[in-house]
Amino acid sequence: MTAKTIAIAADHGGVELKSQIIKSLAGNGWEVLDLGTDGSTSVDYPDYAKSVAKSIIDGKAERGILVCGSGIGMSIAANRYPQIRAALVHDRLSAELCRQHNNANVLCLGARLLGDATALDCVNAFMMTEFEGGRHERRVEKLSSLTD
Repeated sequence: MTAKTIAIAADHGGVELKSQIIKSLAGNGWEVLDLGTDGSTSVDYPDYAKSVAKSIIDGKAERGILVCGSGIGMSIAANRYPQIRAALVHDRLSAELCRQHNNANVLCLGARLLGDATALDCVNAFMMTEFEGGRHERRVEKLSSLTD
């Protein structure tokens, strides 16, 4: 994995926004691992969430971005993996807080709920914000041990 690799995927409802995000990420020096989909034909979002989750778990990407119509399905699917902390965000502040307090490694966006400018602002905040650690560290560690 390159230190700046991000995996991205979308279902048919998020494919156009995904293209905008890829352009923005590449323009900011990120290597983008595009895991599909690439058209408007209906597909199943859990398949794409799995691809992004696996790319992070396998060390091929540092973080991920998932886009569907609402962002809800992608966030539910991605959070099935204990190593993944996927956050559905709707504005810059929630994107910053999911990194600062939760060390989120997957950003989920709803293409039908956000304008392109807001979505790109969320992506920028997610990519530029660091985890604060400290009091948040023990809480984040507990997230991966909730399977019992």
